[in-house]
Amino acid sequence: MGHHDCYRRMSLWATAAVLLVACGNDGAGTQSSADTQAGAGASTAQTDAPTRDGLPPDPQQIDFQASDGQMLEGVYYPAATDPAPIAVLLHWGAGDLSDWWEVAPWLQNRGLANPFTNPDTRPWWDPSWFPEVPENMSVGVFIITFRGCTPFPAGCQTLDPEGWLLDAQAALTHAATLDGADPSRIAAIGSSIGADGAVDACFAVNEQTPGSCVGALSLSPGSFLDIPYVEAVENLGNNDPTVPAWCLASPDEIDFCTAAEGAGNSEFQTFEIIEGRHGNGLMVPEADPSTMQTMIEFLALVFAD
Repeated sequence: MGHHDCYRRMSLWATAAVLLVACGNDGAGTQSSADTQAGAGASTAQTDAPTRDGLPPDPQQIDFQASDGQMLEGVYYPAATDPAPIAVLLHWGAGDLSDWWEVAPWLQNRGLANPFTNPDTRPWWDPSWFPEVPENMSVGVFIITFRGCTPFPAGCQTLDPEGWLLDAQAALTHAATLDGADPSRIAAIGSSIGADGAVDACFAVNEQTPGSCVGALSLSPGSFLDIPYVEAVENLGNNDPTVPAWCLASPDEIDFCTAAEGAGNSEFQTFEIIEGRHGNGLMVPEADPSTMQTMIEFLALVFAD
């Protein structure tokens, strides 16, 4: 089970209370209100540093472009205060950004009910079992659809690892420009193809803007974007400072995680998820340790000052 118990002993609830401190960036992008909000009740994070009030919690449609000109679709959930760290969520091959319809407002933690229609009733579309996010923790969340991908269960229509890598890089780069974003605190969480996109893009973005991406959490990586996962973890370990990379997988796929333990990244952690399955199949109530709780702990760690 790796070092999960060590992190559980950390005082991460206290850490989460200071997640929203640092410099901001007004950024740019095409933004509009996305459908109607189904209930909101913002909670204000308390920090020692001056901030302006956060943007309204309503999700915003975001159109942006990959480096090869491919237009991409995203949705942005602003945090409770501004500037704020941004978590970029990258989906698996069986879906699109709608995979995160419930996870995004949960991490945003502003009392926003999902205003969109979920494609299915799988556990990641049922927030009733999600653990409680600490009261003073609110992060901006940016979700995107990889090129050629559609809602569950159809998912991605063709294999396009090269294009998906460009999409993941563009997502992290654009996240830093969103209104209310702290461009020095961007983190990536991904599932399956998105799991590799998270680590691969985090390193690529830091090559362009050092220190921008502060962490990558991967659910069932498999070197799906043609960059070996071990190499991606090593690359983040060579960043200065070292960028944390956490790897979660079922017992059947844990070898992808454990193989990276010798990659020289001092901030790498392995989590074997008992009762979990591939990708989104790790986001289930019976997962042990809890995948959703681990997400909270990861963001508290990487976004702490």
